Amino acid sequence: MNKFFTNLSRFIILILLQVFVFNYVQWFGFMNPFVYLLFLILLPAEIPKTFQYIIAFIAGFIVDAFLRTYGIQSFACVFAIYLRPYIILILNGLKPLDAGVRPLPGVKPFNWILVYTLLFVFVHQITVTILETFQWAQWLRIFWTSLVNTLFTSFIILCLEYIFYSDRK
Repeated sequence: MNKFFTNLSRFIILILLQVFVFNYVQWFGFMNPFVYLLFLILLPAEIPKTFQYIIAFIAGFIVDAFLRTYGIQSFACVFAIYLRPYIILILNGLKPLDAGVRPLPGVKPFNWILVYTLLFVFVHQITVTILETFQWAQWLRIFWTSLVNTLFTSFIILCLEYIFYSDRK
C-alpha cells in the first residue's frame, strides 16, 4: 500500500508540474519538455498491462485537457506504454525486467537508464509531433523537432531522477 501512495503522489506532483510549469516552457517556439513522462518511465512493470494503459491514458488526458491537444498526448502515452516492454527486452538482451526492479540510479547502470529514457521519450515525442503536424511532406521537421524535444525532455527527466532517486543503492 505504501508503493501505491508513493506512485500516486509522484503522479500528482509530476502532472501538476507539467500543467502549471512545464507547459509554459517553450524554447525557440518548439522545445516543450514533457516531464510527466517520468511517472510512466518509473511505472512498475508488474502492474497489469490493462492498468498501465488506463494510467497512461489518464495522464495523457489530463495534459491534453490543459494543452487543448484533443487526444494527442493520450495516444502518445498509451503508445509509449505499449512499446515499453519491447524497449526493456531489447535493453536487457531479450530478458524481461525482474519483478520489483525499476530503472533508477543505483539499481540500473547509467547507460541503461539513459538509453531507456531516450527511447521511451523519443517514441512519445515522435508520436506527438507526427499527430500535431499530420503531413508527411514535413518529415524533416517532424524528425528534427522530435529529436530536439527528446534530448531536452530526457535531460530534464534524468536530472530529476538523479536529484530525487540517486540515494537508493
